[in-house]
Amino acid sequence: MDKNDTPEGDRIAKVLSRAGVASRREAERMIEDGRVKVNGERIFSPALNVTEKDRITVDGAPLAAPEPARLWLYHKPAGLVTSASDEKGRKTVFDDLPEDMPRVMSVGRLDLNSEGLLLLTNDGELKRRLELPSTGWLRRYRVRINGSVSEEKLDRLRKGISVEGVDYQPMQVTFDRQQGANAWLTIGLREGKNREIRRAMAALDVTVNRLIRISYGPFQIGNLEPGEVEEIRPKVLREQLGESDGPKVQRRRPDGSTGAKPGLRGGGPKGPGGARKQASEAKRSGPAKGTAPDAAKRPGGTGRVFGAKALGSGDRLGPGNQRPSPKGDRSGPKTDRPTRGGPGGNRGIKPPKR
Repeated sequence: MDKNDTPEGDRIAKVLSRAGVASRREAERMIEDGRVKVNGERIFSPALNVTEKDRITVDGAPLAAPEPARLWLYHKPAGLVTSASDEKGRKTVFDDLPEDMPRVMSVGRLDLNSEGLLLLTNDGELKRRLELPSTGWLRRYRVRINGSVSEEKLDRLRKGISVEGVDYQPMQVTFDRQQGANAWLTIGLREGKNREIRRAMAALDVTVNRLIRISYGPFQIGNLEPGEVEEIRPKVLREQLGESDGPKVQRRRPDGSTGAKPGLRGGGPKGPGGARKQASEAKRSGPAKGTAPDAAKRPGGTGRVFGAKALGSGDRLGPGNQRPSPKGDRSGPKTDRPTRGGPGGNRGIKPPKR
């Protein structure tokens, strides 16, 4: 076909996806269900190109202009379904987000009982791009198993394992420590098939009783609290995607509040050295009238915007981020808690609150 015969514009499903209506696949289903009209005519096939001149409505509402692609980090608590709706009536991650969040989609999924880092975006094309195995981003998990495994068994995972006819790519597996009846592992995946870690561990005759995603490519969960949302700065996002330019980080809690932690609100001094200057002045002048003597020592009192949990390049984790471990694990005996400074010590994740 001559390039001059190629229809102008983009496929309708792609346009809907970029506008944040749904993922491209979901948009195609919406079209097949007759929920989309173009120039007043209901369409049933996604094989249609549209341009900015076309009038598009979804369920009778005009299509909003597409927003710039944005990305958020979300600390998913256990017990939430990663789905827009659940046929069993269970609570979803989208029910737990702040009310002023725009419509977002999850990049991949985490199981009902899994917790940790979940990426959210308003852009269907970005979602699809980050989910593709070809992106090559490593996803790291802290995994607690009931039982023990030998290095010989773990080598099966490192070489790639087949479970019930499903082939899983080689995993990066580190044995951290044995604690009573449980053991902690750090596992890295580049593909992430449905329930991959749980099924692979079951093939080794052990059961996963806690699974926490701690990073997705260059983005880390860090100290993000369960239920909190943090937006990635546009420049950081574009850099990680290999683009020239780019969301500003803003932390949101389940109650919808933003900014510094409670008790630490208010603008701090701006400009280079602002935080140090404030601390120095506070030390010379002593505590302000009506404040506690140690108020100036509280972390975060500079009113700064929280930084993005992104590494410098690719998915290389620094020594302090390779085997972070959850604290406050109350589902097992006290001894079932990695100790500070040892393998898998508490260096990269603040534990989910129960």
